[in-house]
Amino acid sequence: MNEKGASPPSGEDGAQRRVGTADLLNPSKAWQWLGLTLVDSGEGFATVEMTATEDMGNQSGFVHGGMISALADSAMGRSLRTVEPGVARAMSFDLKLSFITAAKIGEMLRATGRVIHAGQRTMVAECRVEGRGGRLIATASATFAVTREKGITETPDAD
Repeated sequence: MNEKGASPPSGEDGAQRRVGTADLLNPSKAWQWLGLTLVDSGEGFATVEMTATEDMGNQSGFVHGGMISALADSAMGRSLRTVEPGVARAMSFDLKLSFITAAKIGEMLRATGRVIHAGQRTMVAECRVEGRGGRLIATASATFAVTREKGITETPDAD
């Protein structure tokens, strides 16, 4: 249990997953504004949820693609912070999203980001955004510029 009385997220196997206390108690202003919640994380992955509100709608009455993009980017960015050695700062500089089907207003969206390359200065992640019943909404990939935590030494083959 954490200080607020909530148990940290756990995987399907019931094993506790690594989620920083700061992640649970002090989300960024962007996360607060979008209503993002970190629901699970472990080595190389993070799962983030968002309920699509009416304010997130486009003119057609579905969730605006920019909101889905922000959700995917956030899940991938959070996944970077689960690898060792640690990441002190990360910013996406390339983001590709493929929309599969429209997301509905009021629908809970779940994005799972996974690290697929963890270099010293750049990292690459991929993501699946799913709706109700695991319905695939979008896929994404991104490249991030990262600053590793202090004490990390450069290697000759670092990217």
